Amino acid sequence: MHGLNRPISRPLPPVAQRRPKFLVHHGVELVDEYAWLRADNWQDVMRDPGVLDAEIRAYLEAENAYTEAALGETAALQDALFAEMKARIKEDDSSVPAPDGAFAYFSSYVTGGQYPRLCRQPRGGGPEQVLIDGNREAEGKAYWQLGAAAHSPDHKLMAYAVDDKGSELFAVRIRDLATGNDLPDLIPDTRSAIVWSRDSTTLFYVRLDANQRPLFVYRHRVGTPADQDVLVYEEKDNGFYVGVGQTQSGRFITIDAHDHQTTEVYLIDADRPDSAPRLVVAREHGHEYAVEHHGERLIITTNSGGAEDFRICEAPVAAPQMANWREIIPHKPGRLIIETIAFMGHLVRLEREDGLPRIVIRRLGDTPSEHSIAFDEEAYALGMSGGYEFETTTLRFTYSSMTTPAQVFDYDMEARTRVLRKTQEVPSGHNPADYVTRRLHAPAPDGETVPVSVLYRKGTPLDGTAPLFLYGYGSYGISIPASFSTSRLSLVDRGFIFAIAHIRGGKDKGYRWYTQGKLERKLNTFTDFIAAGEYLAREGYTSRGRIVANGGSAGGMLMGVVANMAPELFLGIIADVPFVDVLNTMLDGSLPLTPPEWPEWGNPITSKAEFDIIRSYSPYDNVARKAYPHIFAYGGLTDPRVTYWEPAKWIARLRHMNTSRNLILLKTNMEAGHGGASGRFEALKEIALDYAFALKIADKTGEA
Repeated sequence: MHGLNRPISRPLPPVAQRRPKFLVHHGVELVDEYAWLRADNWQDVMRDPGVLDAEIRAYLEAENAYTEAALGETAALQDALFAEMKARIKEDDSSVPAPDGAFAYFSSYVTGGQYPRLCRQPRGGGPEQVLIDGNREAEGKAYWQLGAAAHSPDHKLMAYAVDDKGSELFAVRIRDLATGNDLPDLIPDTRSAIVWSRDSTTLFYVRLDANQRPLFVYRHRVGTPADQDVLVYEEKDNGFYVGVGQTQSGRFITIDAHDHQTTEVYLIDADRPDSAPRLVVAREHGHEYAVEHHGERLIITTNSGGAEDFRICEAPVAAPQMANWREIIPHKPGRLIIETIAFMGHLVRLEREDGLPRIVIRRLGDTPSEHSIAFDEEAYALGMSGGYEFETTTLRFTYSSMTTPAQVFDYDMEARTRVLRKTQEVPSGHNPADYVTRRLHAPAPDGETVPVSVLYRKGTPLDGTAPLFLYGYGSYGISIPASFSTSRLSLVDRGFIFAIAHIRGGKDKGYRWYTQGKLERKLNTFTDFIAAGEYLAREGYTSRGRIVANGGSAGGMLMGVVANMAPELFLGIIADVPFVDVLNTMLDGSLPLTPPEWPEWGNPITSKAEFDIIRSYSPYDNVARKAYPHIFAYGGLTDPRVTYWEPAKWIARLRHMNTSRNLILLKTNMEAGHGGASGRFEALKEIALDYAFALKIADKTGEA
């Protein structure tokens, strides 16, 4: 085990009492000696952290004090890292205004401000109007997050959602944009999404149940009490969640019920908000689809008919049944269609092939034609936005790479020309030529190759001596883009190499990359990550025992598994809000996320085979008496996704079983949830603490 070259001075850590709780599932006895850390009133704690059991609070605060003391010598380094990262942020930044009718809407920040302001100005230019000032709204609050915000079609009102606990319980308010005052309307316990009907007097939103599951779509009439809102749709299956949206045309409000592999979509005529939702196609296990609108037809992106990486069909608005679907973009294996937007004259799709994204424009009409937007770098990130308008030839997209700051372009889909609207400014300076980005391919144990995006500063030795920061996620089909980050420059400027392992469980190499990293194939996610680390060591980018691994949420589960499977490969593990108590969580159907998660991980309640699979890798259940690397875990007290007791229990068990002298640390944010601190600068402090931990254990604290 490689570690620090000098002894670590530290206070004595807190010791959690071991109070064994015994449960039997499928004839197997499970022992959980730290189950008491889960508060009986955890649902109340989400709404009011002050009601947390005093003994649990004392333990979490003791862990926080220990972490602060153990990392106390990095205080000056944390300050330096924070100052560097803050200096790379343009404090008075603003987004490129997005036109809608007579106005253009944008967000902006002021110097010293933690929170965004939502603004607008006349479309042709003119004085800006501040619609919502996040800094003013957040005054006196320990946590404040702006969720969805949507202006009414007549531009007179703004509906916006706020979470002031970090528990993702958003309250929706409506602001009169002429006076700047909020109307009496107050809608509690929503999921944040808001959609207006075209009459500007009705909005649709998603309400949560007592277990914080988004299961209900309601219709609210402006000026009426929330308890008079009309239930529009109720999801009866706790394994499905509900969302609301709208087509680019604005003609339809969409309701989508979904789990991780099945979709069902309903449409509401935006001109007739009181009309009943109309089903497009009934749910069928494994069928995912999304709906856009163009004229008298629907544009449907679907994996039906064996189209694993999706195809695009059209169907009449009046008769959307699958029997009436006509294919317009065929399935191509390995080319994953990620998103589709229908404009008046063009159909745009974002797709990924061979790990790299591209935008394809299809001109609609009697003689359809296609072209794609080209890019040159070896690895990059790409995103697109439909904006507010349908009758436009302008597509907005964002491009960046690990060396290139984000660039926002407006692309004329008819003329095939692009205009650079904004380049991300780095006030303290950034020269892309000082850095190198590579796309590597690490061989996996079963013969697959795992894409790895790498960033390092020119001159960094590639002889195995450099420490390496390896990030991974690998779940839910989420792909991690090789995008620009100002924060990670603080690591690479100090001699670290930064790498992202694009492991199975994401969709980086098509939909099959996802299916090969879930359920009974979940082990591939973990062995891919280990294979990436081993490859980087063999190729001289680092060496075994010099890797600091990082992941959050389901990526935190990855951290827990690889710590058990290959502890000697890693110098340290940073696990942010880690989903590490997988078996116990999946066995508890009362937790907010558990039923919708069964298609991702398996249902250990009903299936002995799936119970055995989860038990074989669940980080908490596989902690053993062995020498672990340095480990630093983050939790959030009001986190409804990965509840605070998961990292707390994991760290307690690790510390009890660990035979090395390495640091085992827990920090619980007592005033935030899954996303950590809410202000943009407070969030930087959390990153600075992560990086200070990495630099400390790599013995790089004196370098700059």
